[in-house]
Amino acid sequence: MTAAEILLERIQREGSIDGEVVKVDRFLNHMVDPELLDILADDLAKRFVNCGISKIITAETSGIMLALAVAAKLHVPFIYAKKKRPITMPEYFAAASYSFTKQESTTLYVSREVLTAADRVLFIDDFFARGSTLKAMEEIISQSGAELIGAAVIINKSERPDIQSILTRDDLIPG
Repeated sequence: MTAAEILLERIQREGSIDGEVVKVDRFLNHMVDPELLDILADDLAKRFVNCGISKIITAETSGIMLALAVAAKLHVPFIYAKKKRPITMPEYFAAASYSFTKQESTTLYVSREVLTAADRVLFIDDFFARGSTLKAMEEIISQSGAELIGAAVIINKSERPDIQSILTRDDLIPG
């Protein structure tokens, strides 16, 4: 079975789809099945293996597990943008992001020490819906002078074809 088939089966068996809300709390973004995560990470990493990625970036919190797994497969470090700036981060890049799931706006911070103009960056997240997180990451990457090579998510709920994903909105709609 492909990663997409495995994930779709898990959603049908243990998750739910209610309009735009895809509930995957029992195996992906509350309780995590590491074997499933490994399968998903392997699928996404293979798509970028020859792209010269030097770092992976995600936002705190939901993208961290996938970013770590993909980074391990690509043998590169990963950065997660923090929602609160610690005192140990005096110099930083920052951008605002709005979470439709949590219904709140937040500022994301990345230390200037970890993202440089020499980096070729892959954005990773669990879902892509309206693009607020990616927009914030694009702004941070631009501030640093780094290059965004691509974006990959587990589930793309938008119609953007440039977002690599395991499943798309069309895959989730029966019939």
